[in-house]
Amino acid sequence: MTVRLLTNIGRLWTGTDLLSNAAMLVHHDRIAWVGAAADLPQSLPGVIEDIVDVDEVDNIGGGLVTPGLIDAHCHPVYAGNRYAEVAMRASGASKSEITGAGGGVASTVTVTRGTDPWTLCNAVRERLRHWVLSGCTTVEAKTGYHLTRDGELADVRLLRALEEEPGMPRLQATFFAAHAVPPEYFGRPRDYVGAVASWLSDAAQAGADGVDVYCDNHQFTTEDAARLLSAGRGVGLTTHMHACAKPRHGAVRMGADMQCSSVDLLHETDEDDVLALAKTSTPVVVCPTTSLHERRTPPVRSLLDHGVPVGLGTDHNPGQSGTMSLPLAISMAVSMFNMSVLEALRAATVGGSYALGLSDRGVLAPGQYADIVQWDADHEGAFAWSYGLNTIRVWRGGETIR
Repeated sequence: MTVRLLTNIGRLWTGTDLLSNAAMLVHHDRIAWVGAAADLPQSLPGVIEDIVDVDEVDNIGGGLVTPGLIDAHCHPVYAGNRYAEVAMRASGASKSEITGAGGGVASTVTVTRGTDPWTLCNAVRERLRHWVLSGCTTVEAKTGYHLTRDGELADVRLLRALEEEPGMPRLQATFFAAHAVPPEYFGRPRDYVGAVASWLSDAAQAGADGVDVYCDNHQFTTEDAARLLSAGRGVGLTTHMHACAKPRHGAVRMGADMQCSSVDLLHETDEDDVLALAKTSTPVVVCPTTSLHERRTPPVRSLLDHGVPVGLGTDHNPGQSGTMSLPLAISMAVSMFNMSVLEALRAATVGGSYALGLSDRGVLAPGQYADIVQWDADHEGAFAWSYGLNTIRVWRGGETIR
């Protein structure tokens, strides 16, 4: 296939504009032209001499089309499950009670370390397939459940290998060894920070795109985070941070001062933090499933009103959020964060590309990747109604995945 025409698009959200009765030309893996169907060119220099000679025509039948969605925050590389822990929490068990019963991040670390690479790879592959079938063509995938040098580097290589398989989403591999202090470093968190900092060059060589650190009162301090993120930036990694603690911890302010690639979650923050993010144009990523679980809501309306770039993530992880549906996160963002449908869609496309430092996707415009989704709807309002809108067709780089 050289040239594909998508025609009879009833509603087209390009990532920046909303068009009716639209059409699109795809050349190889890139968008060649997009606009009103009435303006469809009969020829396009360097692409096609006559529109009647296109190789493939896809009639959208008046449906809704958007860019492929971008999940800017998730944790798909793990083995096992923590269903028993989730049930305990739902019954009122405290974090200390759950930890005492063998739950928490450490339990997933134990199981993941004990799982053979083939089984782990199959589990991650199956999860990633769910993402792409639900319309998510780029996934930011964090490591973080081995917490050893060799295990974390193997996870990066696993992600890079899976990305090359047919039917997989594009992946942004984030090295998240600073997820928690592993058992062998109990009581020595600073030693572990030093160890992780020494692994970052190897992580970049293994194919990692970014580095993340869990900056919280009970994990790593702002000083730890600054050390790790600076080291990551020094070897060319994008810098991300779980900023989960209260304002007094200073995580959000530090992330803004460093102008991190993204500062994520922001369950508890204040107006001064919002102003600091706005001043530096530091992107944030919010995850409504986790906000619902934590019963804490980030100040999304204030962030948007101050012009802070906002991305959206599922925060899929084994202990809290099992969803792999970014369309569900869009629905929840509308209902929980006081976002309009287009604001939530923008966060799930352009916002995600901005937070991940990507300039070649998230928008349907000439030169961008032809990552495209046709939805089972004829209007974008269906995202707010459906709580998990279904896809009809998904294209990655102009090739049909679904």
